[in-house]
Amino acid sequence: MPALIRHVLNQFNSATFLKFLENLTGINGLIPDPYFHGAGMHQIENGGHLGIHADFNWLEKLRLDRRVSVLFHLNEDWKEEYGGHLELWNQDVTKCEVKLLPILNRIVIFTNFDYSWHGHPDPMTCPEGRSRKSLALYYYTNGSYYRHRTQYHLRPGEKIKR
Repeated sequence: MPALIRHVLNQFNSATFLKFLENLTGINGLIPDPYFHGAGMHQIENGGHLGIHADFNWLEKLRLDRRVSVLFHLNEDWKEEYGGHLELWNQDVTKCEVKLLPILNRIVIFTNFDYSWHGHPDPMTCPEGRSRKSLALYYYTNGSYYRHRTQYHLRPGEKIKR
């Protein structure tokens, strides 16, 4: 992993950033995942997509509840027509509430519930040699919430692709 990326990840796990997240979300006692389970550097190439889903909310290794997700986009000169928009959907997955282009330095922070539906479900159309890059970080608390693995959901009218 490049030294600069390691440094950025360490900053996202620092006490200063944890205090910022606690003030922003109102969730006290946030704990970063030092193992980056499912987190870290993400890259999706042309044609790639990620279906609408609600993330896992239990980190077995540390026995902690996942409460906050942070996505930091690293895509310089990303064009609308490339796609890869992060979609945030309502609780019953009937409406996309927000569609965000994954542009350089855009940070998305959201709390995790069993209905925090999100993804980028449409295949990307970026040029060959380009990819959608981001850093993902997850934050936890010690509590007792309903535990589940990552759950996927079809959009209205969407059929299972085989």
